[in-house]
Amino acid sequence: MNNNPYIAEKAKLIRITPETAIDSTFTIAWDKPVKPGQFLEISIPGAGEAPISISDFNDGELSMTIRKVGRVTGALFDMKEGDTLFARGPYGNGFEYNYYAGTNLKIIAGGTGLAPVKNLIKTFMEPRYVNSLEVLLGFKTPEDILFKNEVLSWVESATAILTVDNGNYDWKGNSGLITQYIPQLDLNKPQDCVCIVVGPPVMIKFVLADLLTRDVPRENIWVSFERNMSCGIGKCGHCKIDNTYICLDGPVFRLPDTMKLID
Repeated sequence: MNNNPYIAEKAKLIRITPETAIDSTFTIAWDKPVKPGQFLEISIPGAGEAPISISDFNDGELSMTIRKVGRVTGALFDMKEGDTLFARGPYGNGFEYNYYAGTNLKIIAGGTGLAPVKNLIKTFMEPRYVNSLEVLLGFKTPEDILFKNEVLSWVESATAILTVDNGNYDWKGNSGLITQYIPQLDLNKPQDCVCIVVGPPVMIKFVLADLLTRDVPRENIWVSFERNMSCGIGKCGHCKIDNTYICLDGPVFRLPDTMKLID
């Protein structure tokens, strides 16, 4: 038995699904337990290793939605279905289902921030898990919408509000920043609401400010605080802030626990 935590395992690439011009979802064979919000360390021989968020999973499969931005992701985009890559993990605490069960849950996600909460949204669309669910999603343009068919089905079922920063001539949906649509969420009883916020730092900043203005308690707000993770096991220190390792203690935090995470 190999006890070296840096040794990755082979994983067969089952399916590649283009999402946008620069994002694709890579689905691999995977049989280990996993939670939404966790990540894998993906390695490609000759290219290196990179932490990749998990966007979905079910029996025997795990998906990661990836943007081609570097050497490892570039090598991934050169692969084809049936090829083999290497993976270790999952790492990070992830979102615990039981923290949100029975709540009036609001999930606010911007851009690729949707990926780590996609499975959570799908799970909590089952009414038996939460008292109510509202999803607010924002993308830069219609062409940047991830998981388009699923997202549009969420909008059609009135579970989700979708907006784009810049709509084009053909776009018939909402336009404007995601914060413009927070008033459409049912926050009349903020003490009873639990919010998950995931997305670019600037979006998180302004969404949090709005939620706090509306008296949502800090302890009822959760964020995913991804930050330059590298080894995934708290050894390299790349993601360390004071005594907190984002890769081990996070990336999911209750808002009060993030107040001390200042470089």
